[in-house]
This record gives sequence, C-alpha cells and structure tokens, in this order.
Amino acid sequence: MRTRFLDLVGFLFPWPFGGGVLDGAVSRTHEIFNNKTLRSLCLRWRYLIFLLAIIVLIKHIEPYWFLPGLMVCSFGELIQLWCFVSLDKNRTLATKGPYVLTRNPMYMGRFFLLLGCLLLTGSIWLVCLFVVLYYFCMVNRVQREEGKLRRVFGKAYEDYCRKVSQFVPSFRGVDWRSLWFFRWDLFLKNNGHWNFAAVILTFVVFYFFAFAYPNP
Repeated sequence: MRTRFLDLVGFLFPWPFGGGVLDGAVSRTHEIFNNKTLRSLCLRWRYLIFLLAIIVLIKHIEPYWFLPGLMVCSFGELIQLWCFVSLDKNRTLATKGPYVLTRNPMYMGRFFLLLGCLLLTGSIWLVCLFVVLYYFCMVNRVQREEGKLRRVFGKAYEDYCRKVSQFVPSFRGVDWRSLWFFRWDLFLKNNGHWNFAAVILTFVVFYFFAFAYPNP
C-alpha cells in the first residue's frame, strides 16, 4: 500500500515530490508515528489533548456544517458500537460482527467519528490534513497490533488475514450469521456505554455553542 501511494504521488507531482524527496519525507513521518516516547506521551496526556481539541473546535464551529458533521460522526460511532459488541479483547480472535468485513473496523469507525467532528468547522484544509495524519497513525498502529496478533494467535490469525481485507470492507463470501453477531456483555466490558454517552454529550455541547451561544 505504501509503495503504491508513493508511486502515485510521485507520478502526479514529479516535482518537488518525485524520487527520494517524497520517499524520505514519508519514511521520516512513519518514524515519528512509531516513536515510543511520543506515543507514550500522547497516551499519558490523551484526556487533556482531547479536552483541548474540543475547546479549540468549539471556537470554530460553523452552524451550517452541524448536520453533515453529526451524520458522519454518527456513522462512525455506529461502527465503533458494533465493534464493542463483537470484540473480546486479548482473549479470543475477533472474527465476527464487523470483523467479518474488515480486520480493522474500529479504526474505520474512529476515522468517520473524528472526520465528522472536524467537518463542523467547514474547513477543507483541516479535513485534508486530518486524512493524511490519520493515514500515518492508522497504518503504523495497525502494523504494530497485527504483529502482536500474529504472535498470540499464530496460524488462526494468518488464515483470517487471507480471508478478510485489512481495511476495505468486502461482502465477498461473507458468513451472514457471523456478521450479525451481538453480545451485550462485551459491549459493557469494552465500555461501549461510556463511549456512546461521551459522543452524545460532546454533540450536545457542540449544538449549544453552534446555535444557542454561537461564536460572534
């Protein structure tokens, strides 16, 4: 995937992104997203970072973009909630529910969830920047996690990888009974109820500042 991405961009923009310049920049960006110290700091301060991001976002909400942002965000949240009822983390290999369609549905859901929030600003440049940064974050984190899954589940995970796409959902040869999998206990175990409540509360706050107390 990374090689195809570099070839495409290098072909479309031969200068200044052609050759080793783009390759070096992309490699350096991958190194940044794999830096253990940086990842540890982001994990430690994630709640503060989230709060600051919400505060900044509130200052730039465009009422016109509230409904589109809400719809995209809701789509992403539905995917995440579906993952929560299907994932028995660190105990069994997740191969049911949305994991029948793609190996990493949680990251797809999170993408749309965050994309919807950023759409509230109506800034195409912010959205484009997010897409690029999320690509690097997702690709590198999935690579680390899939390496761990291969060590834990061995051949079972290798067989699963041969059947199911890494990112792009596919209905080819899907097992419909496994697709409609649901376990309430997993939803609670994965804190799906708190996740849902947080999203609802966040959009209540967004609505208040977008319509009841809009920015001057």
